[in-house]
This record gives sequence, structure tokens and C-alpha cells, in this order.
Amino acid sequence: MPWPVGYGRFVFDSLDSTLSEAARMLPTLQGPAWILAHEQTAARGRRGRDWSTPRGNFAATLVMRRVEVPGVAALRSFVASLALYRSFGAMTGQPDAFALKWPNDVLLQGGKVAGILLESVGDHLTIGIGVNLRHAPGAHEVEAGAVTPVSVAGVLGLELEAAPFLDVLAAEYAVLESQFQTHGFAPIRRAWLAHAARLGEVITARSMRDETRGIFEDVDLQGSLVLATPKGRVKITAADVFF
Repeated sequence: MPWPVGYGRFVFDSLDSTLSEAARMLPTLQGPAWILAHEQTAARGRRGRDWSTPRGNFAATLVMRRVEVPGVAALRSFVASLALYRSFGAMTGQPDAFALKWPNDVLLQGGKVAGILLESVGDHLTIGIGVNLRHAPGAHEVEAGAVTPVSVAGVLGLELEAAPFLDVLAAEYAVLESQFQTHGFAPIRRAWLAHAARLGEVITARSMRDETRGIFEDVDLQGSLVLATPKGRVKITAADVFF
């Protein structure tokens, strides 16, 4: 796929973190840019958790100027995960093997193969993406009860390269970003729900304060998870989901 017009492309052999490099590069960037590292030595995931990024896996950050209010800008986690889903389908030829887990993970045959982390840096937004292309963390490295990590190579027997994966992902993202800017979140939401994991099934949403168990009914136009519980419909803005 051709590289999308208007997006920068920076590839490094090794970085502490592509998110950190994005913050360092902000003063020199003229527009949105992708930053890829073949190795990360100090990566992090949601809530400050360590994120293992050995060579052979994919670690990249998209940085762009944030022009919307934070709540709207945060909906790009769905844009990014949908772009990932389409990239996986294009690169493996097996789109049905993948599914989207609220709020920002991609599953491969039920195991976690990719995660997304959004952060605000001044008036910019960074979207960090990690994909287990060849290696997956051990079960002891993730939270108890969390989805088991898997890799594309381990499950599908395919060895994808990080740089070509970036080219496909950047192209898919640019199409969806244009759609998001033109038509808003509604079409992104519909497409995301079409590939959502466990839609219509009982799941558990666990935040720092409480836990809610119910039927995964919907994602609303604000990106909130909607669960049908014995006490009625509950909207959840931030949580980890467990199956």
C-alpha cells in the first residue's frame, strides 16, 4: 500500500519508547507522524504497566495535533483498533480470526495480540500501538484473569515484518481518520461493533473502584461500554474487560 500523503514516517532500530520519542520530536514535526522502533527498552502499557517489546514484534506511535475536546479525541482508540483489524486481515488473509475487545485491544482466536494506548501531550495526541507479531508475553506477565497473550506467528504460523505492517496500518488508519473527521464517530462505531468480541454475551468490566457484570449490549456514541445488568443498563467509560 502507498504511504498516506501528509503523514511522516520515522523508523528506529531501538528506542526507550516510541511514545517517549514522539514527545521529544513534537517541536520538529510539521504534521501527523508515525514512529516505529524495532526494539523498545522501556515501553509501557495502560496504567503504567510494563509492555514487553522484543525484536520481531511491532511497536509504533502515531502523533498528531489534537483539535477536538479530549473526549472526542479519545474516540481515536476505536479508529486505531479498527485500522489494526483491517491491517491484520490484509496481511494474513484471515480477518475472521481477529476480533476487537473494548476499549482498545485486538484479539486473535480469543487471545490478545495487540493493544493501544492513547495519551495527551500538550495540544497533541499520541496513539501507541503494540502488536505481538512473533513473540507473546508469558501468562505470568499479565494480570490474573486477563486474556492470554498470543502472537501472529504462534497462532497462524505467519512471520510478519514490522515495517511492512506499519505501511499497511498507516494506510488503513489514514482512510478511517478521514472518515472520522468528515462523518464523526457513528460510522466508525458501526464498523467496530461488527467485529466486537463477546457482543451479546456476559462480560465483566472492572475499574479501580468497582466491578460490573452484565451482557455486552452496545458501545454508545461517546465510546462508553453499555452493559445490561439486573439493575438496568449501565454505561462504563473506563475499565478493563474480563470474559
